Amino acid sequence: MQKFSQWLFKIIGWTAVVTVNEPPKSVICVAPHTSNWDFLIGKLFYWSLGRKASFLMKKSWFFFPFGALLRSAGGIAVDRSRQTSVTGQMAEEFSNHNTFHLAITPEGTRKLVDKWKMGFYHIAVKANVPIQLAYIDYEKKEMGIKAIIYPTGDENADLATIQLFYEDIKGRHPEKFNKNN
Repeated sequence: MQKFSQWLFKIIGWTAVVTVNEPPKSVICVAPHTSNWDFLIGKLFYWSLGRKASFLMKKSWFFFPFGALLRSAGGIAVDRSRQTSVTGQMAEEFSNHNTFHLAITPEGTRKLVDKWKMGFYHIAVKANVPIQLAYIDYEKKEMGIKAIIYPTGDENADLATIQLFYEDIKGRHPEKFNKNN
């Protein structure tokens, strides 16, 4: 799968840039998320590195036979109608594995949002894991991971650092990416 993914990633004109080593466990903050293509490019990128990452997705997407495919690709169904703590569930998931990576888009949607959802940050804090900063830059046709943040517990300061990282990154639809809370 890795060689095929590397070949396909290159054929479609994208470049993978990774300048940090992957920790055993991490939350992967993936931004900007402005298109359905982000998911496919992101999975292809991660597979091309020979890495595995889980991701959260609305439970409604996990219907037969699509659900089996999503689960095999690392999908974890989230039921938004139930009042359960996804943060707690994911922190427990981290504790159940020696290696585990969870990719989350902080916007939570492809639409323009006023504020980022901080679940990715709270999961990392609760699970005591670092946050890898992954980006999808359509202008450069580049996807990469160039930084790792270790949450300090000062949410505002950490968020400012994280959002600064994405300052010059261009999503497929740049007008849908709010880099500031």
